[in-house]
Amino acid sequence: MAAPLEGMRIVELGGIGPGPFAAMMLADHGAEVIRIERAGMFAISNDPMMRGRRSLCLDLRRDEAQAVVRRIAGTADGVIEGYRPGAMERLGLGPEVLLGDNPRLVYGRVTGWGQDGPLAGEAGHDLNYLALSGLLHTIGRPGEPPVPPLNLVGDYAGGGMMLAFGMVAALLGVARGGAGQVIDVAMSDGAALIGTIAYAMKAAGQWTDQRGTNLLDGGAALYGCYECADGRHVAVAALEPQFRRVLLDGLGLADEPLFDTQFKPADWPAQKARLAAVLATRGRDDWVAHFAGKDACLSPVLTLAEAPLHPHNVARGTFVAAKGGVRPAAAPRFSAAFDERAEAKPGGTMLLVEFGFSDAEIADLRASGALIA
Repeated sequence: MAAPLEGMRIVELGGIGPGPFAAMMLADHGAEVIRIERAGMFAISNDPMMRGRRSLCLDLRRDEAQAVVRRIAGTADGVIEGYRPGAMERLGLGPEVLLGDNPRLVYGRVTGWGQDGPLAGEAGHDLNYLALSGLLHTIGRPGEPPVPPLNLVGDYAGGGMMLAFGMVAALLGVARGGAGQVIDVAMSDGAALIGTIAYAMKAAGQWTDQRGTNLLDGGAALYGCYECADGRHVAVAALEPQFRRVLLDGLGLADEPLFDTQFKPADWPAQKARLAAVLATRGRDDWVAHFAGKDACLSPVLTLAEAPLHPHNVARGTFVAAKGGVRPAAAPRFSAAFDERAEAKPGGTMLLVEFGFSDAEIADLRASGALIA
């Protein structure tokens, strides 16, 4: 079957973090993605996020390189970039220019603070954007500083995935007869949106600003992680009454009055201490085997090395072999199956030839320094 985005062409003006993640998702689902690299960019060896597209390394400070990008973008459905506001305009590759060349183009921009606002021009990283969303304050233990949740919420959930969704939504609009447009993705906006449940619970009076004391932040006894006898951990998430009964029965705690209440925060510390004492008596995998096939909502906390080997992940193909190791497979799944685009045709000068550049033009680009590789 053809992939959902088969036939779409996207130009990725290479950066790091959310832009490449969005490009990876678009390529995984069939889009032809052409990545314009810059010399000296930060790179991870065998980075799986770079899969599925061809690349061309240009010095975008040169007029000749800018002309190459305009020529390719003139044939494209979309462009994505993750530079600071105004950077593409200074290079002559901003949306006004590229949409002038190609009015049906969808121009996706992802930045930390957005294209406008008091902080738009300031530097930052995932943690800064998450801090401004209010969510960072919610993550961690009571009485201790907030804990960085890797760079998952701002860069990838609030940035890369939001950009990929925005691109697909706008591309669908063009396909239905709409005009091309610019998408302004701010990681600070996206991180805030990811936290909708926390804001909803706070508005309902079910969340306090004291981290580590709420239902879903590790405060509740039946929603948290516990150390086992072997030093490894299990995750417990038995919130609903039916799951709570199965868990407590399996732990031998069903008849203890301490657990007669579930949503009374004053009782949570004592409940957590009792659960911790019981779960510390056996190894992680022993507990997992003990609750296998039961709706106890207890799972092993796997390491990055263990996760690809778990039988469920193996059965679903959640991870795939790749150069340099294993990596997560494309997601989500579609009932009309298609092959993930893991490899791409050669880029570089062969790509230029495909776009009609003559040998003489390619030689000129090399001579001018516009074409780096």
